[in-house]
Amino acid sequence: MDDFGHQVEEVPGGTPGGGGAEARTAPRFTLLIRTAKLICAAGEYLCIIRDASATGISIRTFHPLPQGRFVLELPNGDQHAIERVWEKEGSAGFRFPVPVDIDRLLNNKSRFPKRPVRLKLQLPALISCHGRTAGVVVQNISQQGAQVESPLYLSIDQKLRLEADNLPVIQARVRWRKGSDYGLVFDDTFQFGELAKLAAQLQGHCTIEPGAWLPPVDGTNPFGN
Repeated sequence: MDDFGHQVEEVPGGTPGGGGAEARTAPRFTLLIRTAKLICAAGEYLCIIRDASATGISIRTFHPLPQGRFVLELPNGDQHAIERVWEKEGSAGFRFPVPVDIDRLLNNKSRFPKRPVRLKLQLPALISCHGRTAGVVVQNISQQGAQVESPLYLSIDQKLRLEADNLPVIQARVRWRKGSDYGLVFDDTFQFGELAKLAAQLQGHCTIEPGAWLPPVDGTNPFGN
């Protein structure tokens, strides 16, 4: 257990090609839960970091991941390039090409107020209010709300209905506006896993068939769970 209450283990398998004792025994911290998102050419996807070291992470996933390169973005805005090492149903392991500041990753420090993870989108949708319906673009979405671009003028606290393909009908109200951009807060929030699965559908998720998981690469798995 470290000073911040994280469980600490010594884990083999450091940076790729690293043969030194330090690389082989990078401390692994069991985080229990830390929300984050994966960014790639196909879109943005939610995940939960289960454990981490300076050289790699193990995450919980909610769907097969697309092919390609990934960037891990933490709630404080920090971004880290990551390389996939293995993937199985519900989890995946990645290495950091360059070792990271594990204390900063664990503590998630930021000079900004903590916010829920937001997924950037360009999703066509409809809003309806006071008998009017208009096409809008959902620019980002979180468990609690969304940002939309709307041709309709909407009042602060105005109630509306938001509809889009692969989304349930959402009742929301306007929290803020800036030009044609509006921030909405949902009457009913999404569960993290629910939004994670929706994100894969909303972004035209990859053509990987269920069960087409990537096996661990022998000798390079940062967390061989």
